Amino acid sequence: MRPDFEVFPVTVSDHGARHVAIIMDGNGRWAKKRLLPRVAGHKAGVEAVRTIVRAAGDLGIEAMTLYAFSSENWKRPEEEVSDLMGLMKRFILSDLDEFAANDVKLKVIGNWRALAPDVVALIENALERTAGNKRTTLAVALNYGAQDELVRAANAAAAQGGITAEAIEANLDTADMPPLDLLIRTSGEVRLSNFLLWQSAYAELYFTDILWPDFKPADLKAALDHFARRDRRYGGL
Repeated sequence: MRPDFEVFPVTVSDHGARHVAIIMDGNGRWAKKRLLPRVAGHKAGVEAVRTIVRAAGDLGIEAMTLYAFSSENWKRPEEEVSDLMGLMKRFILSDLDEFAANDVKLKVIGNWRALAPDVVALIENALERTAGNKRTTLAVALNYGAQDELVRAANAAAAQGGITAEAIEANLDTADMPPLDLLIRTSGEVRLSNFLLWQSAYAELYFTDILWPDFKPADLKAALDHFARRDRRYGGL
């Protein structure tokens, strides 16, 4: 167990991105290229998560949202789903002390309470233990689908008195986070795959061919530098 975050050869830049989201794609292809089982790719993907989360604070990112398990991922083979859940549990157990020690607040979005009771209990403990942390917020999307999120938000808004853009936004899973600035997708795929559809309305999109297990802090910094050069007009001139 590391008592502190590792130091990476990256520096805080004036990129202006407060909230970055990542569709972590390519674990299976990473494993296939190496003639390894898919679970080996998922294990390597977890190591990439650790590396990128540690670098996020050093790069001045206030909030990061990672697409870990979508509501559509249940269609995958039962063995692979079991492997993913096992890796997620081990990640929480092994990294919780590090999150707590380094001021990282854990947040989980999606219908995660529908997961197995032991997983829910682990998540609840992790959320409670890191609730007061402020350096970086790490939001993990588990059993998440943006269309489901929008339905839930619209129903909540209707129950509160009326469906407006402001009311929907106030009931999104990410309502207590900064607006999404940059969405990154690895592995060369160019689509959102039902991830943060509302939040991405004016976010900048960045696609890279790098497979997720190979995505390094320097690659994150390159995406942030690219973001800093973009002119965000929000529909204006």
